[in-house]
Amino acid sequence: MKNAKFSGGGLVYSTESGRMCPVCRQPVAQCSCKAQAAAAAAKPSDGVVRVSRETKGRAGKGVTVIKGVPLDALALTQLAKTLKVACGSGGTVKDGVIEIQGDHAELLVERLKTHGWVVKRSGG
Repeated sequence: MKNAKFSGGGLVYSTESGRMCPVCRQPVAQCSCKAQAAAAAAKPSDGVVRVSRETKGRAGKGVTVIKGVPLDALALTQLAKTLKVACGSGGTVKDGVIEIQGDHAELLVERLKTHGWVVKRSGG
């Protein structure tokens, strides 16, 4: 007998419904797991927006990270877009955190303060 671990697999595609969610085993279009995971991942904020610079896991390339912005996912994406334009660089939104390529912490702190939030520079 082979040493195969049980992966908890199951139905991943149905010719009737298409792709299936491996967790709730519903069609992906009707899956409620992502909504529940997003609600669970949304951490309660303390009302402070934190701006820091990170290089960890990016081969020494620095990014400016913005955490704690009290917006929903769509508004967060729009804010990230305007901040990227202001900095003239790329970036992304991952798990409620905005990442802007390069070291633009001071500019971003000033831009975020204009929205009326309490903004702190964190991490050196």
